[in-house]
Formats: sequence, C-alpha cells, structure tokens
Amino acid sequence: MKNIKLQLTIFLSLVHLLNYGQVTLNADGPGNTYELITSVLAPGYNPIEVPDCNHSAFGRHIDEIFDADLNKNVFRFSMHTTPDNDRCINFDRQRNEIKSYNQSPDNLLGVEDEIVIYKWKFKLDTDFQVSPSFTHLHQLKSVGGSLASMPMYTLTARKSNPDRIELRYAETDDQITLLQTDLAPFKGHWLNVTETITYGTSGTYEIVIKKESDDSILFE
Repeated sequence: MKNIKLQLTIFLSLVHLLNYGQVTLNADGPGNTYELITSVLAPGYNPIEVPDCNHSAFGRHIDEIFDADLNKNVFRFSMHTTPDNDRCINFDRQRNEIKSYNQSPDNLLGVEDEIVIYKWKFKLDTDFQVSPSFTHLHQLKSVGGSLASMPMYTLTARKSNPDRIELRYAETDDQITLLQTDLAPFKGHWLNVTETITYGTSGTYEIVIKKESDDSILFE
C-alpha cells in the first residue's frame, strides 16, 4: 500500500495594488473531511479527485487523524496499488488530489502581476514507495488555454537508484528538470514547504522545503 500522510495548511497571500488576502485550510478532526476541503477550495463544487469509486470498501481516501509529533489534526491521503485507479476514468494510474481550479473563488487563482505564496506541511511514510512511472506530489497548472493540461511546475518523486525528488518546469509543452536530490531524507519527517510565485510573462518562482524538527533546508 502506498500511503502519504500530510498535514496540509495552505496560505494564499495575494498581493495586488497593496491588497492582501489569505485563505487557510486546516484539519479540524475526524469526519466531514471532503466537506471541509470543498468549503475552502471550491464551495458548491468538487475540488477533490479520489479513487473512492473503485475502492468503496476502504472508505474515504482522505481523512483526518491526530498527529502526536505536531500535536494537531492532520489530513491523511491514502492510495493503494490495487484496486485504486484514477476516478474510474484512467486505469493505469492512481489519483488522490485536492485542488483550486476554474470553479474556485477568484482569490484562490493567481493572475498576472500577483504574488502568491503557498505554505503547507507534508510527511511521506518511511516505507513510501515511488511508482516506476511517475509519482507527482504537487503541481501548478494554468486555468484554461491550450496548455491547461500541462503543469507549469511539478514536484515529483522519481524511481531511480537512489530514488529522487525533482522539480520539473514546462514553459510550453516540454518539461525540464530544474532541481533534483535524493528522496530518502524526505521520508519519515514532517516537512515545511514555502512556494512563492510572481505571475506574469517575466514572473518568478521559488520553492523551499525544510524539516519541521530542526528547520534544516532539504530543497531549494
């Protein structure tokens, strides 16, 4: 079983003409997890893509548990090699995802000349296994347009010897690897991620991943 346990706290700081906005998503305890996520990321719509349809016996693949290390409730994302798939649409992969997208409130979408800061914590289990195909952990995509299906930035785990974590970038429809490092130090630890994007034709991007325990930088 592949099991990713995350404490996901998203801060969106939108900076435009000296106006600031912040949105947070925090686990608040077991029950109504999908409803909580939806109420923040896309009220009245469905920002959750999970493999529940083909694995209903397991229950919801995103739930909330209490984490003793952080002393707070966290979101737990679970995926299984079988029988999970991609929403009963694609059967050669699994998907367990939450997102902001075209049905999300405007203040959750980055537009030209805005600075957006995402912050969250995540933890990969010590026995987390990387798929030999791809294991995407985080993506940024455009909303609409001919390249909407191609992520601009992707944080992905790569099967290798040793396994790696990579930051991938696509200006158009071709991806390149910007950064990569050994995945092993990322497993079994709570990590803090800060991602800062200035949207525009001459925009900027920065990501920093630190260990929660000692604030040491693992990726930047």
